[in-house]
Amino acid sequence: MHLVIGDIHGCYGAFRKILKKSNFKPARDQLWLTGDLVNRGPNSADVVRHVMDLGDAANVVLGNHDLHLLAIAAGVSRPKRKDNSHLLLEEADSAQMIDWLASRPMALVNEKHDFLLIHACAHKNWSVIDTLAHASEIENMLQSDECTEFLKHMYGRKPANWEDNLKGWDRLRVITNILTRARFCYRDGSLDLTQKGPPGSQPQDLLPWFDVPNRKLENMLIMFGHWSALGFRYNNNTLCLDSGYLWGGQLTAVKLKKKKYNIIQIDHD
Repeated sequence: MHLVIGDIHGCYGAFRKILKKSNFKPARDQLWLTGDLVNRGPNSADVVRHVMDLGDAANVVLGNHDLHLLAIAAGVSRPKRKDNSHLLLEEADSAQMIDWLASRPMALVNEKHDFLLIHACAHKNWSVIDTLAHASEIENMLQSDECTEFLKHMYGRKPANWEDNLKGWDRLRVITNILTRARFCYRDGSLDLTQKGPPGSQPQDLLPWFDVPNRKLENMLIMFGHWSALGFRYNNNTLCLDSGYLWGGQLTAVKLKKKKYNIIQIDHD
């Protein structure tokens, strides 16, 4: 069985419940997580520890909250007003958890079930090979001696669109924004990072990223999280798994077994 779960955000109790409800067995099954393991919920450290303990049975991509925690740990950013993931840094095993997070990928492909796993968005002009290659640029930076400098420069909204000839921090910043922050785009694929509401709440010249025409990946299933205002929804061969448990909604999982898809959800306590 392959089990894909949306953004957990430190909600360890719900995470354990959905694993139990799904009958997940790490010796037999594979877990796929859309990122944002940490922040806002009460038990970020316990979530990270549990996923770490699953070893090769867990497949995780990083989200914007995970990257922000790495930046706080590196001393180049500060917690926002409602953040609490930085409390993880007070744990005795915090160094191991931070090192583990920094070694996670930014995008993954499940070849058995033919889907791409990302946190937020796939650029309209990127193929699967492009997406994985650009994701690896961030992964390599997080594992390099320049990690702290990257985390310092990853914040910002410009450049707004991907260009193949981009270099330096601009290139890495837009890759990061595409994979971990974007929700709405213009028809040419350029990003708007200001709109966070559900589809229909945005200005008329913006589209949800999965509705932008002529996407190279429109024939491949993409599973993602990040967009709690969108909620659990299938659109144009993309499946959003962030159903806003943190905000009173549900934690959602999709169970894939023998070409069958079963939806499992845990209501907010």
